[in-house]
Amino acid sequence: MELRMSGNAVKTFARSITCLARIGNEVAIQASSTQLTFHTLNSSRSAYQSITFKPDYFDVFTVSAPQVQCSVLLKAICSVLRTPIASIDHLTVSLPNPDASKVQWTLNCHNGMRKAYWITCNVEPDIQHLSLDRRKLPSNFVVRPRDLNRLLSNFQTTLQEITIIATNPTCLPPDTATEIGGKAVELRSYIDPTKENDSSLHTQLWIDPTEEFVQYNHITNPVDVTFGVKESKAFLSFCEGCEVDIQFYFDKAGEPILMAPKFGLDDGSNSTFDATLVLATMLMSQLNTASSSENPQAAGTSYGQANDGRQAPVQERSKGNSGLPSDQTRIWSDLSGSRTRGGNDAEHGKERNESDNVLREIQKIGGIHISKAGAAGRNMSDIPNDFHSVDRNPLEEPQGMVDLEGHASQHHPSNWVEADDDDDEGDESELCVQSTPPYH
Repeated sequence: MELRMSGNAVKTFARSITCLARIGNEVAIQASSTQLTFHTLNSSRSAYQSITFKPDYFDVFTVSAPQVQCSVLLKAICSVLRTPIASIDHLTVSLPNPDASKVQWTLNCHNGMRKAYWITCNVEPDIQHLSLDRRKLPSNFVVRPRDLNRLLSNFQTTLQEITIIATNPTCLPPDTATEIGGKAVELRSYIDPTKENDSSLHTQLWIDPTEEFVQYNHITNPVDVTFGVKESKAFLSFCEGCEVDIQFYFDKAGEPILMAPKFGLDDGSNSTFDATLVLATMLMSQLNTASSSENPQAAGTSYGQANDGRQAPVQERSKGNSGLPSDQTRIWSDLSGSRTRGGNDAEHGKERNESDNVLREIQKIGGIHISKAGAAGRNMSDIPNDFHSVDRNPLEEPQGMVDLEGHASQHHPSNWVEADDDDDEGDESELCVQSTPPYH
């Protein structure tokens, strides 16, 4: 097998390798007399990408055997392409025979420099083939990479999964269609229902397909798909570098979503290369999750119904909105009322426990009374009995009289030594010593 490319073909080939490296760690190369295909699969087997090149893409395309296949580490290929692409005149990839253990990569630069690399390969790779027909997926839309990048810039850069909700604007009631303004598509940051005390920022973005998309087809009930953002951005950068639109094909939650470049008005049959990215989606629909999370809250609260059996106003508003499409895009902050109430109950319970502890301490020290005379050495029996019969609130006594353990506090005036008097006496009895004159 021998391949040679130059000019813009080298740039597109380098973009392909970069995109594949952001998906998986190893690329499987499969060559025949009609095409050259690169396959990669990520470690979690949730993302699959394939890029196909036709013989017309290359300056020289020679495959001696009926089929040649091997696998190479993408990290090694990326190290070969570290040379600036603008300085490369042409790139040659050759495999001497189908059983060869190394693939030779040769870079011929404009300044006359020639770089050769030999990369170890596996002649028995595990090649995965795609069995998904994009024509059978009912929903699809086409968007320009620049516009999609602008929409994704509204979300946090640390976002890992994103949800796309597609609806049919022609099936909406007239009043609802006017309210949402024809925004039939929503982009929503994925919310993990099992994660508690989630403090990350959640974003929802409604889109008008006629303004943001080049093409939009969806005629069924509202559906949603949740998929990874990292792999999507990698494929988005590839399509933006190739200056082609990107098209999405999907069905429903749990079914894979397919992305492919859109080559103008044709179906890509006249293009010399093609690419496909398939991502796994979440099994649980976010539309069902929002409604199921709301029902247990309404049923579990004691204030959900009035004494005469009528629904509370909060539940009436939720029930009244259930027929609107906005239920499909419910904001989760509306469901945080139970958490706030639960937190307030916990705070009130804590205050009640502290009050009980204070009462117990009052009972413990109720019979203990310390006065200045007692601290000076007087007998406690000399204190009149009516002094003991006086009930005082420890909270109203001056600070420092009695601590919680019933002992005299060090801040009591009787426990302090007359420091000023001692200092004066010491000064009178102290001898005055003159300093020794300097020796000359």
